[in-house]
Amino acid sequence: MPSTSGRPRGARSGRRGRRRGRRLASVDETSAGGVVVNVDRDRVALIGRLDRRGRLLWSLPKGHIEEGETPEQTAVREVTEETGILGEIMRPLGTIDYWFVADRRRIHKTVHHYLMEERGGELSDDDVEVTEVAWVPLDELEERLAYADERRLVLRALELLATPDGSGEPDRAETGRTSDGS
Repeated sequence: MPSTSGRPRGARSGRRGRRRGRRLASVDETSAGGVVVNVDRDRVALIGRLDRRGRLLWSLPKGHIEEGETPEQTAVREVTEETGILGEIMRPLGTIDYWFVADRRRIHKTVHHYLMEERGGELSDDDVEVTEVAWVPLDELEERLAYADERRLVLRALELLATPDGSGEPDRAETGRTSDGS
């Protein structure tokens, strides 16, 4: 029976056949950033960037780890560069990793995030990679953030902030327990 597509039997259609000869190089990249809260702990600094379609997407500030830098140093530097706010790390929040394609490369990105508290500075969108910056009220973060992984990190940060010392652990006075567990 003749092929209905007009192609010889066994010929593949679509992208699959075209991609086979051009395998993308894979690279690993590591970044760091943070959830930086204001002094009153009722707002978080977010950055807005335009995507390829011209939509403004809100996310947490982050950037590449430079040679000789620790992830913590990068997080503080990137938050300052992208938002104008100087933050101090309170504790690690977690790591997000994802894949994307850019410049004919398949990139595996790992981003270390930290819970940070504002220690100075003023909001500024002077960074060329940033379109807008804003202090966003805690109750608006879930709807404003573009990425689900970042929304989950912010929820974790809010849980930590709800404890007296930001540790995520209840105060001993609240539980009635001593340090030996009794």
